This record gives sequence, C-alpha cells and structure tokens, in this order.
Amino acid sequence: MSPAARAATLQARRSARFVAWVRAWRAGLVPCDDAAAEISGDEEHMVSDVPGTWTDVSLGNALPTLSKLHPDDVRLVLPAPGDPRGLPGPGPFTGAALLAGEGVIAGGLGFVPEVRLHTSGSGDEFETVRWQVFALPEAPLARPDDPTTAEAEAELSAELATATRILAKLDIAQWRPELAGAIEALRKPDGATDLPPGYDPRARRLYARANILDRVLALAEHAAPGGAINGYEVQQRDAALRPLMTACRRALVASCNAPLL
Repeated sequence: MSPAARAATLQARRSARFVAWVRAWRAGLVPCDDAAAEISGDEEHMVSDVPGTWTDVSLGNALPTLSKLHPDDVRLVLPAPGDPRGLPGPGPFTGAALLAGEGVIAGGLGFVPEVRLHTSGSGDEFETVRWQVFALPEAPLARPDDPTTAEAEAELSAELATATRILAKLDIAQWRPELAGAIEALRKPDGATDLPPGYDPRARRLYARANILDRVLALAEHAAPGGAINGYEVQQRDAALRPLMTACRRALVASCNAPLL
C-alpha cells in the first residue's frame, strides 16, 4: 500500500482528535497526559513556537499552555478553497490552515499540523507530526455559525443519499488494485472514530460516521480520476461529491465542537 493510501485510510483528521481530547481535558474529564497520548497515538508529535519556548517541544509539554482555557475556547476548523468557514480572517494561521485543510483555534493561539515523511538509515519510511503554533488576533474571535449536531446529521444524511449513486461507481479497488488493502483496513473498527468522555451519543454517532466517510472520500481523491471515462464525467462526479465533502467536514466540526455534558 502506498504511503498516501495508508495515510488516507488509517488517519483521522489530527486536528479533530486534538480538539476533542483537549476539550475533554479542559472540562476535567481526562488527565492532560492522557489527552496528549490519545492525540498522538503511535505517532511522534512535536510542537513549534509554543509561547515561552525556544525549541520544538513534545505535545505533552505544549498542552499546559492551554491550561487556562474553557473547553468552548477550543474549536475545530476544516476550511477548504472557497469555504473558509470558522477562520479568523487573513493572516498566517488562516493561510496555513487553508493549505492543510484543518486547524485548531485555542484561545489566542492557532495550531496547524504538518506531516513529515522521513527515511531511516536502513531505508524504512516513517512519519512525524509537527504542529505549528500561530498567534491569533487579539480582538475576540466571533464564533462561526456552526450547525448543531442534529442539523449536521440531517445534512450529512441528505447529501449521502443524493450522492449514493455516484459513490456506488467509485469502485476504488477496481481502478487501483493496490488500494484494496486500504479499503479493507478502513472497515475495521479503530479508536480514531471514538470521542473522549463528555460528548453525548448523537455527537459520538455523528463523529464516527463522518470520520469514516471522510477517509473514504480521501481515498476517492487519491484514486482520481477513477473510473470516469472522460473529462466531462470526472467533472460530473466531482460536482456530485463536493456537497457531500462539505457536509462531511461540517459534521466533523459540529461533533467535535459540540457542547460537553
């Protein structure tokens, strides 16, 4: 399996994990060390430009910077070209989040992850994650008009029903046999679809559903142009899937930013 296919299949959005577990920690529901461990998983996470530091620090050493925040001060943004929803306006954080397709707003700081690929002396490839910290504008950030989990769930269901016929044609394994293993791995339950304590059942259900669908759509992008016969069909497929991708992002944002119990 190619590194891109593996990443698309096995990794939930890192910013979503960051927001969910940091919010649970700030609500007093999990220890800080547990939150850092859950965000990192089996990856190495380092953080750059944490206030008061001069070098990169581990995620566990960076999180105490957020120790005075209320859970509602931490929120997920999943911007896309033409859809900058949730971003604070022009600036370094906004540019980096748009490039990455994800980011975290935590009080006056913004965090954006960057995955770095390394090769060991023996030729083995491995990844590390570097979170870049940005200072956000001092003026209070207006909270975006995010949908509730109920609204996001209804929107996701409607868009999925509309796109079902298109998705049925996205037989990725047929187009790209090397992705068959990735699809199979995606079907297996894993902790990436679990939210920490404090989230209600609807948020948990929505997050699990949107998380898996988000990774399926990422695989579809890696498989482009897929089974489409010509450029027109590629455009038709992309036009049909674009609203579903938007609904999926909105569902992840709504579930991760949902009020805690």
